[in-house]
Amino acid sequence: MSTKPSSEEMEEIMESFRAVDVDNSGSISVSELGDLFQQVGMPLPGYKLRPLLQKLDKNDDSKISLEEFTAIFRDMKDDISAQSFRKALIKKKGVVAIGGTSERSSEGTQHSISEAERISFANYINSSLGKDPDCKRLLPIDPKTAALFAAMSDGILLCKFINLSVPNTIDERTINKKKLNEFTTQENLNLALNSASSIGCQVVNIGAQDLKEGKPHLVLGLLWQIIKIGLFANIGLSNNAAIGALLEEGESLAELMKLSPEELLLRWVNFHLKKVGMSISNLSSDIQDSKAYFHLLEQIASDGNKENVSNVTIDMSGINEKDLAKRAECMLQQADRLGCRQFVTAADVVSGNSKLNLAFVATLFNNRPALTKPENQDWDLKSETREERTFRNWMNSLGVSPRVHHMYSDLTDAMAILQLYEKTNVKVDWDNKVNLPPYKGASGNIRKIENCNYALELGKGKANFSLVGIAGTDLSDGNSTLTLALLWQLMRRYTLKLLEHLGQGEAAGEKLIVSWVNKTLSKAGKSSINSFKDNSISTSTPVLDLIEAIKPSSVNFELVKTGSLSDEDKLDNAKYAISMARKIGAKVYALPEDLLEVNQKMVMTIFACLMARGMMKA
Repeated sequence: MSTKPSSEEMEEIMESFRAVDVDNSGSISVSELGDLFQQVGMPLPGYKLRPLLQKLDKNDDSKISLEEFTAIFRDMKDDISAQSFRKALIKKKGVVAIGGTSERSSEGTQHSISEAERISFANYINSSLGKDPDCKRLLPIDPKTAALFAAMSDGILLCKFINLSVPNTIDERTINKKKLNEFTTQENLNLALNSASSIGCQVVNIGAQDLKEGKPHLVLGLLWQIIKIGLFANIGLSNNAAIGALLEEGESLAELMKLSPEELLLRWVNFHLKKVGMSISNLSSDIQDSKAYFHLLEQIASDGNKENVSNVTIDMSGINEKDLAKRAECMLQQADRLGCRQFVTAADVVSGNSKLNLAFVATLFNNRPALTKPENQDWDLKSETREERTFRNWMNSLGVSPRVHHMYSDLTDAMAILQLYEKTNVKVDWDNKVNLPPYKGASGNIRKIENCNYALELGKGKANFSLVGIAGTDLSDGNSTLTLALLWQLMRRYTLKLLEHLGQGEAAGEKLIVSWVNKTLSKAGKSSINSFKDNSISTSTPVLDLIEAIKPSSVNFELVKTGSLSDEDKLDNAKYAISMARKIGAKVYALPEDLLEVNQKMVMTIFACLMARGMMKA
């Protein structure tokens, strides 16, 4: 399926593009491409090179643009003859090729890890968690060695890191911190992985054993996802109205709201650079000389819009340093004065490491946005609801591409929805029924609606969903109520599919789950529930009793509040119950508030996931 590259894949493509574009011209000349093939020992004959260039060089200027290179890179991704080419790119980008440790690696697959990322992430963890008493024996991590990977092996640091990114995701009372053994370590890693999934990390191909063994490429990939989720949390118009200052002339609020966090950050940088007559188009080659950064720091140093932020005068003398590495170091010293020296070294700036520079810029934005919401604007900006966040995280954890940042605007072409169908075993006819992006003009809107109509056709037909009154235009227009109705049925189908391989098949449903839950509770001498609306669920006691029945001696009932409970007591129990469910291996997406409020839909998913976990033991 030729969809738009994911953000992670695009980062790899950007780094590869820069490696080939040796003169930093922003395009790849014929000679540069030919030289690269020559360097890797697989010279491309002219009769093969010319047709390739003719096909991809759209404007016939004898140069390969980034868009054209993206097509080359993706087409060659699975081509055996391209392996040497990709290894050469890895070497030119300054990364280390390592033997793969996945199942495919036995067949010769090579994974790569970035030393720059390893160093950056280790330093970030050291500075962020260095004072945590539970992390004393693990920190500081030596960034010059592979200690980062070993430090993640017992799950404690990873659980703490997840909470650093999205506070209160994990109830720390459920983390095994002392006298660790094979089983308690496994529980910690289960807790970390299932919790990472619940905040939108894709962990489909990562298991507890991978983390226990400290597989570098998997550890770095997971850490980057967690970091990015935390950094991007407040980079959106719905939860930061001041971003409205970035509206451009003639642009609607709806158009601004559709921008991804990466696009908003670039817009933010250029908003400030415009004051000095500058602009950049990327966070890689355009920032390598540090000039844009110097001017950005100067503009945001006096941010009267944030409390407890003192004004700083940036020393601009370093911008005249001729040595780029020394100039970058001077710039970072100024960033340090703002409390924002994070993620990048001078070498990362000069090399244009797009991933780490993105994290650096996000840090600057989060600490010193220097934005003011436009006056006289009557905006009705609704924050993302808990239900919307749960669905968005669920979709992203399954690896839909491109990633869903905005609940409705990112679904208007139905591409993510169609991918969800395939992940719930509904076959999609990509070749004949789906219009692939890009979509331009009026015809583009028609093609989007056709995709949405096809999504509903699959729902009504193969998936047997109830979609009465929902039209393709409802999805393409971003109708929240009707879009959520479809997403719920997809999530329900996905949840029930967890039971199919355990012998329940398509017959698995609410009644069957309630029956199994009560049978299991009865065997353990615990009280049953009437339905997923049972008021006793608000105390979380039935959930914790079921967890104990599935895995005896796992629940510490001394931590569970009983008797006449306030909502605060119930929420405390719910936090413990959700984390305990994830700890024993249930992939729960619901939130503690869903138990407190007895949200029937989400409560069903909790019990279904616990049933799937319990039947695996049977």
